[in-house]
Amino acid sequence: MKAAMPKTLLALSIAFAINAAYAAMPPDPLAREIFKQLIEINTTDSVGSTTDAAKAMQKRFLDAGFAAKDAQLLVGANPKRGNLVARLHGSGKHKPVLIIGHLDVVEAKREDWTMDPFKFTEKDGYFYGRGTQDMKNSDAVAVAALLRMKKEGFVPDRDIILALTADEEGGTDNGVDWLLKNHRDLVDAEFALNPDSGGVDADAGKAVNMSVEATEKLYSDYEASVTGPGGHSSQPRADNPIYELANALARLQRTPFPFELNPVTRAWLEQMAKVEDGQRVNDIKAVLATPPNADAIARLSADARYNSTLHTTCVATMLDGGHAPNALPQRAAANINCRILPGHSPEEVRQDIVRILAEPKITVRAIEPGTGAKLDKASERKALTPPPPRKDVFDALRKIADQFWPGIAIVPEMETGASDSVYTMAAGIPSYGVNGALIDRDGVRMHGRDERLRVKSFDDSAEFYYRYLKTLTGG
Repeated sequence: MKAAMPKTLLALSIAFAINAAYAAMPPDPLAREIFKQLIEINTTDSVGSTTDAAKAMQKRFLDAGFAAKDAQLLVGANPKRGNLVARLHGSGKHKPVLIIGHLDVVEAKREDWTMDPFKFTEKDGYFYGRGTQDMKNSDAVAVAALLRMKKEGFVPDRDIILALTADEEGGTDNGVDWLLKNHRDLVDAEFALNPDSGGVDADAGKAVNMSVEATEKLYSDYEASVTGPGGHSSQPRADNPIYELANALARLQRTPFPFELNPVTRAWLEQMAKVEDGQRVNDIKAVLATPPNADAIARLSADARYNSTLHTTCVATMLDGGHAPNALPQRAAANINCRILPGHSPEEVRQDIVRILAEPKITVRAIEPGTGAKLDKASERKALTPPPPRKDVFDALRKIADQFWPGIAIVPEMETGASDSVYTMAAGIPSYGVNGALIDRDGVRMHGRDERLRVKSFDDSAEFYYRYLKTLTGG
């Protein structure tokens, strides 16, 4: 008589079989169609319109049979910064779940790209276009999932609300913040999912781990400025504002903020020690030790992702100076963008920048989000405490993740950028970054040139998110 197969091995065998079946499934043509439509609607802050994108998605919901009250276009003071709130009604057994996804994208200049950033291009196994990684891929996947559920007649055990919003990347009309302040009844939920964070980390297309955002850094901008007397360019002076500012910014680049771990980043490192190899594993273990090893911190910090996880980061992102090509500058200024670790405030970091620049003539002011006002003192607000993990969110994630990437580790992470979860969390709605898009760790192009996403990654993420939402809501 044959021995019974161990339960763990049996579970993995079943997962591999299911995964193989999914791999053979054809891609969802609706998801691809929506993805293309969104990419080709320019939603940049300068010349684009999230209202156009929101209207296009509203039409899809209305055409699919959603009532007008369940696919509402909501626009504040700026007519180009519209938002869409769609609702798939459930049985009401539980309170709603809210999905948030921003429609706006960062600027993309045609001369910087090898192709038109606002033309959906399939090439060499990738989809190219601004927003393919951040985050029109996830917007398309969420829209397609709700339309598919509606067509099937699926009734979830709670309402599923989708908010497609404006100005997450910049601008003065942030959609999530505006909706919570002006239309809370339409977006109020027991918890939120934000596919703007999280995802499947990979090496050469092979999944390494699945990250779920559990906390995030604070975003803050500052202006560093210095003035001088100016004069004729034929008589250079030592007190040239451009040189003074450049030297100070070089000091900022050479001066890292202190190393620091919190419960989320510590848990993330513990998991990464299981999936990395070579010297990096030894360095992670040395960083987790008490006391942490300084050389190991330095080696890990040479990698951009580890550096941003271990430190508050501040970087000069824009420069402005001078008034004529044949005159000494009378003023020079730089925008310094910071991503601040939980437990620290923008004002604390502003004072750190003043200390690091070490130039009394340079004035450092905080730039107020939304208004752009320059303040002598920044906010004392600190990042919010991470929400406790919800069993239903993670149980459903474990079940569906195993169908696509059997046995993959699900890792809590700190979002090193910033997202609209800061608004939902502040409103008392626990928020989790869940995303099924697989992206190589060395292939992150969001905000960059020739942004792209593997075709298979998009197709898998569409099927993943549909099945995850159904499982999470009683399907």
